[in-house]
Amino acid sequence: MEIFQATIEDLEGMSNLFNLYRIFYQQESDIEGAKTYIKKRLVNEDSVIFVVRDREVYVGFTQLYPTFSSVSMKRTWILNDLYVDKTARKKGVGEMLLQKAKDYAIETGAKSISLSTAIDNYAAQRLYEKSGYTKDSQFYQYELNLI
Repeated sequence: MEIFQATIEDLEGMSNLFNLYRIFYQQESDIEGAKTYIKKRLVNEDSVIFVVRDREVYVGFTQLYPTFSSVSMKRTWILNDLYVDKTARKKGVGEMLLQKAKDYAIETGAKSISLSTAIDNYAAQRLYEKSGYTKDSQFYQYELNLI
C-alpha cells in the first residue's frame, strides 16, 4: 500500500471513495457531484487530500482544511473527512492516514488538528483516541445551519 497527496490525476479514484464516504453518512449516491466537489478542492487548492492506494485500487482518504487560531496566531487543520473502504478496514489504513495528516501538520507548522465524528461512530472514536486525539472537554461545538 502507498500513501500520497492526491492530485488531479487521482480524480476518478478519489471521487469514487468520496461518494462511498457520503453514502456512509446516509447521503444519496452522487458520483458526478462527488467528482465536481473533489475537482474543485484539488484545482483551487483549498484542501489537502491524502489517499491510500493498494496496487491500483484506492482504499482510503483523508481531507484536511486549513484554518487559523487567532489566540495562538498559528495555522491549524481541520480533519474533515476520513474514510476507509470496507475491503481495507482493519489493515492499518486509518492509522496510515492519521499519521500522514499529523506529519503534514507538523511540516506546515500547525498548532493542532481538530476533527468531529458522529456520536455513534465508535470505531472511529477508538481509532482517533488510539492515535492520540482527545475529546474536547473545555468547549461546546455549535453550528448554525443555513440550508
